[in-house]
Amino acid sequence: MKNLRQSSLEELQAVFKEWGEPAFRAKQVYEWIWKKFVGDISEMTNLSKSLREKLAEHYYIPKVKVHHAQYSNDGTIKSRLQLHDTHFIEGVLIPTDKRMTACVSSQVGCSLSCKFCATGYLPRKRNLDYDEIVDEVVLINEQAQKHYGKNLSNIVFMGMGEPLLNYKNVLKAIEKITSPDSLGMSPRRITVSTAGVAKMIRQLGDDQVKFKLALSLHAANDEKRNEIMPINESNNLAALVDALNHFYTMTGNEITFEYILFKDFNDSLRDADELIKLYRKVPADLVNIIEYNPIDAAAFEKPEEDVAERFMEYLESKKVNARLRRSRGKDIDAACGQLANVDHPTA
Repeated sequence: MKNLRQSSLEELQAVFKEWGEPAFRAKQVYEWIWKKFVGDISEMTNLSKSLREKLAEHYYIPKVKVHHAQYSNDGTIKSRLQLHDTHFIEGVLIPTDKRMTACVSSQVGCSLSCKFCATGYLPRKRNLDYDEIVDEVVLINEQAQKHYGKNLSNIVFMGMGEPLLNYKNVLKAIEKITSPDSLGMSPRRITVSTAGVAKMIRQLGDDQVKFKLALSLHAANDEKRNEIMPINESNNLAALVDALNHFYTMTGNEITFEYILFKDFNDSLRDADELIKLYRKVPADLVNIIEYNPIDAAAFEKPEEDVAERFMEYLESKKVNARLRRSRGKDIDAACGQLANVDHPTA
């Protein structure tokens, strides 16, 4: 049995020719998969019953399903999504007046062990296939339509897992999401966030991708970054600066720094100065200053409001394009760094 959604149109046409079926039947199947996103071959009603039965003998559709959803007071919706092999991931719909954003996952768990992130305390079970990532987007888009009467406007790969360690599937998913034969979303409305895999950032540049890139920075010197993000030991800031400059030279795409403020760790004006120096080494468009969202596994705390405001004001006084990003969905553990559904059906 083969995953029907991982067959190209050309492969389906070859199979249908072998079966003595006209080529347009393959196009019909392809549209059911990537335009209508059916969950079962029996739903392909413009095919004969005998052809549907023959397809079902050779292919299956491993659809992602919403196991359950949680609704925040601020309108955010977090969904626990069940994969065909009973693993779980989480995806989030973040609605604002101007945007409908899907925050999607790329792996079951994560291997990077960032000290402030709930997902980092989970083992990485496997990568998501590209069709599973597309399913996430489709399901969250359905929630946006149902609850807000709008389609998704933006997608951020900031959920569970490190997208650049699932490189091929993430790029293939984005290819499908942006294809006019599928969801047709502009790649300029998609942001891939990385904890900093320098080699793969350079590869994004070589592949001349069209989407935006965000670096989860969170500390602007190697000593502190090593402490909270072990990946920095093999991908230090100098390597990341070099990779980001290569990415920008090759693509011209927008780069954002993500910087969570931790009380008494990276929230001083000296830390701000180090951030400014790094910012000026890279053609970054924006620095997102993010309020920390507590998790049970970590001892970090959110700084006082006046400390965060002083940090922001200092950046702005030095002509840094910075924005203080208020987290949404905190009451349902849907905010930045809080995604960590236990990976078994009874949780």
